[in-house]
Amino acid sequence: MVIRISEEGILMITALLASGLHIQSLLPELMETYGSLIYVGLFGVIFSETGLVFCPFLPGDSILFLCGSLSVLAGSLRIEILMPLFVLAAISGDFVNFKIGSRIAHHLKRKTKFTRLIKKLPLAKSHQFFAHHGNLAVSIGRFVPVIRTMIPFTAGLSKMPTKTFLVYNVVGGLVWVLGVTLAGYFFGTVPFIKAHFELIFIGIAVASVLPIVLMALKKRYFGNNKQLM
Repeated sequence: MVIRISEEGILMITALLASGLHIQSLLPELMETYGSLIYVGLFGVIFSETGLVFCPFLPGDSILFLCGSLSVLAGSLRIEILMPLFVLAAISGDFVNFKIGSRIAHHLKRKTKFTRLIKKLPLAKSHQFFAHHGNLAVSIGRFVPVIRTMIPFTAGLSKMPTKTFLVYNVVGGLVWVLGVTLAGYFFGTVPFIKAHFELIFIGIAVASVLPIVLMALKKRYFGNNKQLM
């Protein structure tokens, strides 16, 4: 049996994962234990969140922000390595996710266990987001948890041209990684933010879910009013 989890539920899991694991203290410990191998793990986290449709719960925003701040505080993380590494992970992850969606699109016409599994994924909001923003959704969807993971998969299912996807994928990946990582680099050392990392991460997740909530409310209330007219 496959349990269906809503986008809001996954966002809550993401926030709890980011705060419950205390990644602001866990990451420096891993750096001290594994040295340069930590870059491999960080690449894997960002690649998995963007590239594997079943991993939308990974705290990508938090990792980018935290690594940006730790590159200032801890000498073992270097910002000149982190940013190209994260950009590569984000862009390649989205492309893999897109290709997976495009490859299995024809299978969805058949009634199989695989088809039922795909339909359990939280794709509804992703389709709405894509319909509302068009191709630009591939870029701006980077800033919305869950949507970030589902958008490239949805683009593949909708048979979006590969060249078009690549353009928006590269632009979105660059802006997301550089924006969030540099925000951590410049603001992560502020005493208040350093002392309240968990709350900041939860705040990021809550702020990110607002577009999804607003879209749902707009569809529910304005859609109903339209029908009544």
